[in-house]
Amino acid sequence: MGRKKREFQSSELLNSFAKIYGFEDKLKAFEIKDFLQNYLSDALFSEIETVNLKEKVLVLRIKSPLLKNDFRMRKSFFLKKFQEVLKDESLINDLLIL
Repeated sequence: MGRKKREFQSSELLNSFAKIYGFEDKLKAFEIKDFLQNYLSDALFSEIETVNLKEKVLVLRIKSPLLKNDFRMRKSFFLKKFQEVLKDESLINDLLIL
C-alpha cells in the first residue's frame, strides 16, 4: 500500500512555520502592510517607514507629519479596519503612530 501525500498550500505551510518559530506577529504585520499598500496611494504609502505588531499593539512609523496626524485623528477607524483585515479582533488592541 502506498502512503498518501499530504498537500499543503503555501500559506498553511508558512503559518505552521510561523507558529513553530514564533514570528506570527511579523506575518500579521505584513498582511496589514499589504492592505495599506492597496488602500493608500503610492505617494502616501511611501511615507510609511515600518509596520510592526508587538504584544497586540500595532506600531506604524510614518515620516510625513500630515499623514501621521491623519492616522491619529482616524485611529479608531483604522484600528477597526486592521482588525477586519486580520479577521480577528483579539490580535490588535491598540494602534500606535510614531
